[in-house]
Amino acid sequence: MTTRPTSVSAHLQLRLLVPGTAALPVRADLRYDVSDPYAVQISFHTSSQSRGDVVQWTFARQLLSSGVTAPAGEGDVKVWPSTGSGPDVVCLALSSPSGRAMFEVPLVDLVQFLGQSYEAVPSGGESAYVDVDAELALLLWAEPET
Repeated sequence: MTTRPTSVSAHLQLRLLVPGTAALPVRADLRYDVSDPYAVQISFHTSSQSRGDVVQWTFARQLLSSGVTAPAGEGDVKVWPSTGSGPDVVCLALSSPSGRAMFEVPLVDLVQFLGQSYEAVPSGGESAYVDVDAELALLLWAEPET
């Protein structure tokens, strides 16, 4: 009997594109967990030291998947396949009140990660992993922030 993984992770080397200068290498970790089946987390390591700062973003797995083959996303996260002549990459643009950044993600690594995430939870099967009653209870009974 084959069991499905409860989480999938990948360690990637991205390139931060900086206008007017050479791209900078950035270590990043992608994580998918069946307890949040619609989402992917990416953690950017902002220092070369093992205890450097980490910046985390969470966005839809489907957005990342769609961006492998065609432009996807509106607002804070946009993903699209590269049209350049270099190595196959997917571009990931992030924007927030504190700034914007654009990364190149190696296509092969991203497709491998996404494939493993779909082995864990197939497309269209995400709702089977969500406890709607528990989520609704959290929304209705949450203490207001002060």
